[in-house]
Amino acid sequence: MQFSEKPAQTQSICVLLFESFSNHCLANAIEPFRAANTIARQSLYSWRHISLEGGTITSSSGLPVETLSWAESRPSGDYFIVMPSYGFSEYANPRTSDVLRTARTRFSTLVGMDTGAWLLAKAGLLDGYQATIHWDEFTRFSETFPQVDAVENRFIIEPGLATCGGASTAFELTLELIKKHHSPMFALEIAALFMHGDKLEMHDPFQRMSSDTLVRSATALMRRTIERPLSIPTIANRLGIDQRTLEDHFQHEMRLTPSSVYKSIRLREARRLVELTTLNIAEIAERCGYQNTSAMTRAYRLEFGQPPRVHRQLL
Repeated sequence: MQFSEKPAQTQSICVLLFESFSNHCLANAIEPFRAANTIARQSLYSWRHISLEGGTITSSSGLPVETLSWAESRPSGDYFIVMPSYGFSEYANPRTSDVLRTARTRFSTLVGMDTGAWLLAKAGLLDGYQATIHWDEFTRFSETFPQVDAVENRFIIEPGLATCGGASTAFELTLELIKKHHSPMFALEIAALFMHGDKLEMHDPFQRMSSDTLVRSATALMRRTIERPLSIPTIANRLGIDQRTLEDHFQHEMRLTPSSVYKSIRLREARRLVELTTLNIAEIAERCGYQNTSAMTRAYRLEFGQPPRVHRQLL
């Protein structure tokens, strides 16, 4: 299934920017939401950029972004993303703290990206919660805010709060939020658009590999073998683990079996070829590892609600 059967109510996002913010971090935070809208063909997420005073806010690399002011926009919604990046110490002041405490009452979840956790902690909003921050500031952060349970993770999600440690982890955090709101398979499809998780890491039996890393390696192998699908035991063997272990990791991370994920990856490639090429359905079936067109058409209809030929006609 493309995404969850939950009502497709648009999730509203507000990004609070400060001078010298990281546009790398901003893009990594927003692009997965944009990709979700593109894949779903509907507005699952909407976003706007604000600042304390409004007007043009310039990133550390000189990218200007037009923002609304906090007072005039009076934002509310689902996610309030705090993104100070460089110069964050200057912004850790009573005015910012007041704004963040008000935002806590207006938004379902506050998100501190890069050094945003520092401003949330300064406002007292992380007291008693786990949080992380850019690792260059981690030691100072943990010493300055002992009431916060500082953890050296790439991202942390707590009830109503989320933090991450930098630009690349902003992408991972956004994917995790999409995964929680929709489905693991939908998040995996979005990640594939950016070639995220495409690196194949072989399992070292003498070193424990995380469940997430094993699943990402397995799905990377699946994407590389769409035309000639491997058996699940073969995938497990190539990763240096047994089939039962691989299935357990998929159940933990994806709530799906490896076979069902492999099938969905192949069908999503079929959908991409239906939408973006003029290949006939028989050629698409062959490229996606199906021995005959009828088998792919049946699977395609079950996955996307309509056969590939009808899908193409509706484009």
